[in-house]
Amino acid sequence: MRRRSHRSQPAGRRSRTVVATTAAVLVGAVGMSGCDAVGGNEPGPSNASQRGEQKRQKPAWDRSPQSLAAVGDSITRAFDACSVLSDCPEASWATGSDADVRSLAVRLLGPAKAAERSWNYAKTGARMVDLPEQMHQAAAHRPELVTVLAGANDACRSSVRSMTPVADFRADFAQALRGLRRQSPTSQVFVASVPDLKRLWSTGRSNPMGKQVWKLGICPSMLKDSDAVDAKAVARRAAVQQRVVEYNRVLKEVCAKDLRCRYDDGAVFSYRFGDEQLSEWDWFHPSKDGQSELAEIAYRAVTAR
Repeated sequence: MRRRSHRSQPAGRRSRTVVATTAAVLVGAVGMSGCDAVGGNEPGPSNASQRGEQKRQKPAWDRSPQSLAAVGDSITRAFDACSVLSDCPEASWATGSDADVRSLAVRLLGPAKAAERSWNYAKTGARMVDLPEQMHQAAAHRPELVTVLAGANDACRSSVRSMTPVADFRADFAQALRGLRRQSPTSQVFVASVPDLKRLWSTGRSNPMGKQVWKLGICPSMLKDSDAVDAKAVARRAAVQQRVVEYNRVLKEVCAKDLRCRYDDGAVFSYRFGDEQLSEWDWFHPSKDGQSELAEIAYRAVTAR
């Protein structure tokens, strides 16, 4: 993935003054706050043979949808992309209007139409259990495309034991897609994988200022005691990493059962966020540059043949 060097910030921007400002307002903050039904409304089959044929035939994917709704968590709200402890939806990878980000909606629809035909129902702090209600709100618009990026908060808990069980994660995601199918049968769905939280730890821990911010409570299951490399800390991080892998497997499997759903094949999980792509406020959420990279990943997936 190419980098946008023209938006790079000098290392000095992350000063102790920024950390002091962040610390004053970040206390108590938590981290990232990441298709069982067949899609479509084609005419009903006249016999069992036709029903079987319909199930085998996948409808053509529309590579240029004309409306878009987004669901998910703080990443899709562009939390901490513009200022400390604040959503910045105009910088959202999915529906934002920021010219530097060039959101998926802008790339697909153009700026003017994106402002009229895109909706963002993601919520900072949301987990997969919140997705059915978000999907219900999104489906009311009958969007031609719905984007999903959720799951980081299910892993970013106070402890490994508190992470969302995989079975619950699966049930909630499947319920969300069934609800969409009832309300808007022909809406296409793009599902982004959960980011690699261990990679974010590995990147951010090289910044002394960032590690101080993490101590205030960002994604403690992965980031607490960020310098610890004892067996217990290593095992804890490995457990969180494995749970994220399991969540992504669920996203892939459930999406594969829906004829109008595309999974990103782990593209977001595999993307190597660097210093430029992380928020200057918490060194964990995507910056505007990171949001732009997410938009590019999504655009490539949605428009692929």
